Amino acid sequence: MRRTSKLFLAGPLTAALLAGCSLLPEKIDETKNWSAQQLYSEAKSSMNDGNYKTALEYLDKIQARYPFGRFAQQAQIDTLFIQYRDNEPDAAIAAADRFIQANPRHPYVDYAYYMKALVNFNRSNTLIERLAPSDRAKTDTATARQSYSDFAELVRKFPDSKYAEDSRQRMLFLHNNLAAYEVNVADYYLRRGAYVAAVNRAKYVVETYARTPASADALSIMTRAYVKMGMPQLAADSLRVLERNYPQSPDLPKLSALVKSAG
Repeated sequence: MRRTSKLFLAGPLTAALLAGCSLLPEKIDETKNWSAQQLYSEAKSSMNDGNYKTALEYLDKIQARYPFGRFAQQAQIDTLFIQYRDNEPDAAIAAADRFIQANPRHPYVDYAYYMKALVNFNRSNTLIERLAPSDRAKTDTATARQSYSDFAELVRKFPDSKYAEDSRQRMLFLHNNLAAYEVNVADYYLRRGAYVAAVNRAKYVVETYARTPASADALSIMTRAYVKMGMPQLAADSLRVLERNYPQSPDLPKLSALVKSAG
């Protein structure tokens, strides 16, 4: 009897709870009947105010309700920009890739390529500006290299794009600083007595970044490393290359004396 009573009392309680839930007001979507233009207008207003979360909500609704209109394409572009400004690099790159894949002939597709490269460029700034990690041989330069590749793709596909010249300048910056990073790694090895590793890294700079300012430093490191390794002829060869290509190098007097003493 007691067990039956409990079951009997549970029925009215459950019904009351369910009835109470039904009394809660439903959340009304005020944008339900809005046009794509109205949604986009509100999205732009929110973007201008720096309210990126609200802007993204409007942009998402445009893409969900009007996926094939011109506002949907613009919403994708603006979503990419917001994610970039809101420090969401992975989401921004994914948005750029989706836009490129879905709209390969869109008049603003060059912008998607540019923003993708710019995201990686900004992510690589810590490395590029620092150039001196505690263990330089282990620092990852993949993001900087990817940014260079992304900018190069934009320049190759859209040489007349309004973003092309800026891309070329950023490529030059990346190229020079990646070379400087590699020289720092070579110098790291040289100062720790890893002479073979220092020579190999310096050779890589000379072969890969021949026209950068870092190339002179790489030749200097090679000369010093060969002297330390007891290879005066190779040291003299490196010195001659340095003299021929960089006659104004401030390292030449000391290196010349070093090679002579080693010979």
